[in-house]
Amino acid sequence: MTQFYGKTKICYGPYALETLESFPASHAFVVTDPFMVKSGFANQAVSHLKRKGISFDIFSGVEPDPTLQAVVEATGLFLRSKADMILALGGGSAIDMAKAISYFGRKADQNRKTLLVAIPTTSGTGSEVTSIAVITDKVNAVKIPLNDELLIPDAAILDARFTRTVPPQVTASTGMDVLTHAVEAYTSRHSNVFTAIYAERAIRNVFSYLHRAYSQGDDMIARDNMLIGSCMAGLAFTNSGLGITHSMAHSLGGLFHIPHGLANAVLLPVVIDFNSFDAGVKYREIAEMVGLPAATVEEGTRNLVSAVRDLNASMGIPAHVRELKVNESEYRKSLDAMAANALEDICTESNPRMPSHDDIVKLLESVW
Repeated sequence: MTQFYGKTKICYGPYALETLESFPASHAFVVTDPFMVKSGFANQAVSHLKRKGISFDIFSGVEPDPTLQAVVEATGLFLRSKADMILALGGGSAIDMAKAISYFGRKADQNRKTLLVAIPTTSGTGSEVTSIAVITDKVNAVKIPLNDELLIPDAAILDARFTRTVPPQVTASTGMDVLTHAVEAYTSRHSNVFTAIYAERAIRNVFSYLHRAYSQGDDMIARDNMLIGSCMAGLAFTNSGLGITHSMAHSLGGLFHIPHGLANAVLLPVVIDFNSFDAGVKYREIAEMVGLPAATVEEGTRNLVSAVRDLNASMGIPAHVRELKVNESEYRKSLDAMAANALEDICTESNPRMPSHDDIVKLLESVW
C-alpha cells in the first residue's frame, strides 16, 4: 500500500497573516530569532495575537543550526509558560526548534494539547509542513534529523512579504535547498504519484523563479512562487524521503558549519550523476519538465547536471568545498567519519541507489 499524509492547514497569499486571529488559543509561546525582533517582523505577527486577545511570551534565542542543549532549555521555558500555542517565526532553524520544543513538550506532558503554527521567512526548508526537524549535537559535531508525525505543524502561514528582504546569498542557498528537496523527493525509492506532483511543481518554480528572486529581491511574484515551491517540496519529501545529498550535507554541515542549503547546492550535481545508474529515467523526466534537451537518459542527466551547476554559478555558489574556507587537511581527515555518519542518516534509506562507504568517500572527495 502507498499513502500520502498531510495534516497542515496551509494559509497563503496576501493578508495570510491575519489567519493568526482565527486560531483557538489563549497564550502563545513565540519562537523566533533576534533579527525578527529587531526588524519588526515579530511585532507584525504578535500584533494579530494582541488583536485577538491572545497573550504571549517571546523566545528570541534561536541561532542557526539549533543545538540539542538549546532545545532542552527552551522546552523548559515553554512548559513553564503554560502556552497552548507555539508560534514559529523565522527560517528553518526557528521552525525546527519550535517543532522540537513542541515534540519534547508533548513527551513531557502527554495531556497537554498545543497548537503548532509556523510562519516561514525564507523559501528553503519546507519545515512548515514536514515531519522532520534537524537539531545539532555539538558534542559529536553532527546534525540529527528527527522524524515523527508529532513534528508536523498544525498550520502554516505563507506570506511572501516576510521573504522580501532576505539577502541574495541566503535566497540562493535556501532556494537550492528547495531544488534538492524536490529532486530527491521525485527520485526517491518511496516516490509516488502524489509526491511526484508536488515535487514537479517545486522544481518548475525553482528553475523559473529562483534567479529572479536572487537578482530582484522586490519581485514579489518570484518571492511568492519560491515560498509556494518550498512548501510543495516539503509536502513531497516528508512523504517520500530524501537522499544522500542531504545525508552528506548533514554530515558536512555538522563538522564544518557550512549552511545546509549551500552544502546541498555543492553536492547535488555529483549525486545526480552517481544516482543516474538507477534513477536516470527520472532525471530525464526532470530535464524535460524544465525544457532541457533530453532525447536519451544520458543526455537528459548530463544536461540536468549542467543546469544545476549553471544555476549555482549564476548566483555565486561555488562548485567546490575548498572555496568555502574549509581546511583541506581537516576535510580529508574527516572523510571516513563523514561517510559513516552519512550512511547512518535517515535520508540514505530512500536514496534510489544504495551507496557503500567508499562511494560516499569518493563523492565527498569529488567536491573538494
